[in-house]
Amino acid sequence: MSHFKKIFFDARELEHPIPLERSIAILRELGKVNFFYMIHRKNPIPLIDMASEQGFMVLNKEDKNGTWHILITHNPELNLEELCDV
Repeated sequence: MSHFKKIFFDARELEHPIPLERSIAILRELGKVNFFYMIHRKNPIPLIDMASEQGFMVLNKEDKNGTWHILITHNPELNLEELCDV
C-alpha cells in the first residue's frame, strides 16, 4: 500500500464552509493512486453525499474522542478500513 499517497486535511478548527470548499478542491485533483484523509469535528454529510454520487468510495468513522475520520478514493483496490487510523 506504500505506493498510494495519502492527502491529509485536518478540518477540526475551520468554520463552515471552508472544510467543504477545500475538500471539493482536493477531490477534483485526486488521482487513482491517492486517497483523501480528512479529520473533522462533525460528520460532513454534504461532502460524503457528493463524493458518493460522483462514484468515489467513502468511509466515515467516529473515534472515541468524537473526531470523525473521513477517507475518500476513486481507487477500488484500496481498502479504506485498513487505511483508517480509528
